[in-house]
Amino acid sequence: QVQLVESGGGLVQPGGSLRLSCAASGFTLDYYAIGWFRQAPGKEREGVSCISSSDGSTYYADSVKGRFTISRDNAKNTVYLQMNSLKPEDTAVYYCATRPYCSGYRLYEYDYWGQGTQVTVSS
Repeated sequence: QVQLVESGGGLVQPGGSLRLSCAASGFTLDYYAIGWFRQAPGKEREGVSCISSSDGSTYYADSVKGRFTISRDNAKNTVYLQMNSLKPEDTAVYYCATRPYCSGYRLYEYDYWGQGTQVTVSS
């Protein structure tokens, strides 16, 4: 069974850090690019970051550039999103998803999705 499972979300104060994980089962992540998305209440789902399968190239939305870092550990079949200097506006449910390569964040181009993990940034 193909499955993506996000974890690592939680409540953190502004300026804090969290590391999200996206673990795959039922297939090998090696051949997929992985995108991270987020959806805040009442807002559309937006792309945050993507990491390619071929050379590990990384891409970030302007809103998180310099604060978030995406990485992958193919041996663990897991992709991570390290989030530093968190702001209240980063509060959202975070999702990971797969596609053959990184080329934007059009939702319909992503194949498999996880169920999401809640990140809340609040004092």
